[in-house]
Amino acid sequence: MNRHCMISFFLLLALSQPVVAQEEDIYTRNCIPCHEYLPSSLERMFMSYLKVYSGELTLKESLKAFLRKPDKEFSVMSDLFLDRFDVKAPTTLSEEELKEAVDIYWEKYNIRNKLR
Repeated sequence: MNRHCMISFFLLLALSQPVVAQEEDIYTRNCIPCHEYLPSSLERMFMSYLKVYSGELTLKESLKAFLRKPDKEFSVMSDLFLDRFDVKAPTTLSEEELKEAVDIYWEKYNIRNKLR
């Protein structure tokens, strides 16, 4: 088999393989779309939560409580941000989905995991 035929064969083989769509996780599906156009990134919001709540358990529980019942009084965002964008609507995620989304958020932005 000459080189041209071999390349064509591998190209045809690659193109004939079924395309498997990678399923998005609950965090990507439900958090990213609402936040991607805000001036404060999810990473920056995470750092604000970390500064206020410092530990994994307190951060996660506080974030879940806020997402269930958003209130300006308990937001970690600045007054300027809240005056412009207000607080989000309460989450529609189930308790299990909310826990999973917050766990993914923690793993994605927790700098302690990256300092090894």
